[in-house]
Parts: sequence; C-alpha cells; structure tokens
Amino acid sequence: MARRYVSIKEVAARAGVSFQTASKVLNGGDVRVSAETAERILTAADELGYRPNTIARSLVQRTTATIGLVASDATDIAIAIASVAAEQEARRHGHSVLVGHLRVGGADGAAIVRTLIERRVDGIIAAAPEIEEDTEVAHLLRKYVPAVSLQAVPGGGVPLVGSNHRETGRLATSHLIGLGHTAIGTITGPFRRRVTRSRLHGYEDALREARLEAPEDLVAEGDWSPKGGAEATRLLLERSPDISAIFVHSDIMAMGVLSALFRAGRRVPQDVAIVSCDDIPFAEFMTPPLTTVRVPLAETGRQAVDLLLRSIAGEQVPEKPPLLPVELVVRASAAPRERTNE
Repeated sequence: MARRYVSIKEVAARAGVSFQTASKVLNGGDVRVSAETAERILTAADELGYRPNTIARSLVQRTTATIGLVASDATDIAIAIASVAAEQEARRHGHSVLVGHLRVGGADGAAIVRTLIERRVDGIIAAAPEIEEDTEVAHLLRKYVPAVSLQAVPGGGVPLVGSNHRETGRLATSHLIGLGHTAIGTITGPFRRRVTRSRLHGYEDALREARLEAPEDLVAEGDWSPKGGAEATRLLLERSPDISAIFVHSDIMAMGVLSALFRAGRRVPQDVAIVSCDDIPFAEFMTPPLTTVRVPLAETGRQAVDLLLRSIAGEQVPEKPPLLPVELVVRASAAPRERTNE
C-alpha cells in the first residue's frame, strides 16, 4: 500500500485554524499566534503523523538547512574522520549535508562547488587538500556562500580551521631527541602541501633547539600512502645507514615505514625509533603500537560546522581562529636505541 502523506490543510482542519496559520507554525515562518494555538497545531500534526515538506519550509525560511561539503577521496582517513564528524555535527544542528568527493588530483573541485551552490546550500565546508592552490575554487568560496576551509585557500578570505602542525613536528622530534637520538630522519608528505612544510619546520625547530644539524639526506618525501612511506624509508637507509630514529608525517605512511624496516632487518624501536602524526584509530594496534602526535581530526570537523553556522547566521567570524592543540601520545614504537658494547 502506498504511503499517504498528511497535508497542512488536514492539520489546519484538525486544529481549527486557517491553512496560512498552520503553515507558518509548521514551516517556521513569521508567526504571531498564541502559545495555545501553536500547541494545538503541533498536537494535531503529531496525531495525524504530519511530516514537514522540506522544500516548502526552505521557501518560507529562505534557507535550505543544508550544508555542502567538498572532500578528498574517502580513502584519505584523516579527511574522512573530519568529514564524518562535520556531517554528524551538522545533523545535530538540524542541517543536512551534501557531499562532493574530488577525483584524484582534485581537478573537478570548481565543478563540485558550483553544483553545491546551484543546489542552494546555505554554506560550504572545504575539506580537500587538493584545492590549496586552486584559485577558481577560492574565488567561488569567497563570492557566493559562507564558507569554511580545513586548508588555506589562495588569496585568503575564507575562515580556516586547523591544528598547529608546526608544533606537531616539534613535539615528535623533541620526543626522539629526549630519548637520546641524534641521527633523526623525517619522512614528509608531498613538499607542495602546507601541512608538510609546517611539520618540517617543526622538525627543524626541534633540531635547532637541540643544536643538532638537519642535513638534507635525512629528509625524504613521501605521498601519504604506506607504499610511499616504505619507499622513503629505503631511501633514508641507503643515504644514512646509521639513522636511529624517524619522524613520519602520518600514521598511514608509518605502516609502510614499519614494513620497510622489518624487511631491512631493523627492529622497532630497538634499532630505529618511530614517531608519527595524526593518531588515527588503528595506530595503537600496529606492531609495535605507534607513538604519535594526536591531531584532533574529529574536533576539526565539528569546529568547522560551528564556525560555518555562525557565519550563515550573519555573525562576523574570524578568518584565522585559534589553532587547535595537538598532543604527544607515547606508545611502544619509540625508545632509546640499544647500543652494543664495543
């Protein structure tokens, strides 16, 4: 049997009011009725099983109660965690979320943003590192709807929610230095990424504070994947066989680092200590469990929604709110290097 939809006219008849009054109460328009009348309308709607017409409500309120989300491919776990948290937070505030996932490389970013704008979303959250240098996307985000980004956009003008990635690099490297390591390499993300450069600066800051050198042969570029982490590890071992510690720019790459070290006959943490970043859910279940710098990925998504909803409501929001804090989580992958008697 087909489901029968209850109309506002039926609710109005049950409550003994006009269609216009019932519509304004149920769709959130400018309504001037007594609390008793409003309660009678809501009770009638509940008794009849009325469900609001979202399109009609949006016409009355001039809002769709929908947020657009431009996100990287869902295989990016860090972005996925932030995106899911953002979607859940938006629903908690009564908003739906339309998601557009970029293809690898992000060339379709502008097309996705245009589609979201055409769908009349109230605002857009950008959670896609691929658009960091995309001037067209930046222009669209600045011009048409309130927007918030998890990555800096060219030319600014879009509020940015993020963590202190320079502190991430400093914390990880300082921990290794505190364990007595001096030959500390780093496996970075792609050099073109801002987060990579920030974490690399933090690595350099810690070495400088400890009066240690940071030779180029101790820096290897990865690509955020386990395979990239493994390849960069092999390169570091070829360049610097005496390396005793590695700061890895993501837990995902650390998976490949651990594999490459195992294949090379290097024990972790006895021969090579590892500290990585993000603290994704399975970091503690790796062998050995990863010491990592926890980045508040879910909180980033929630903060982005909060900032966007404030902007949609007409509130003046800061373009650069305070960076979210990071913290070191100590597990078993980093320890003082075992030294043999000579």
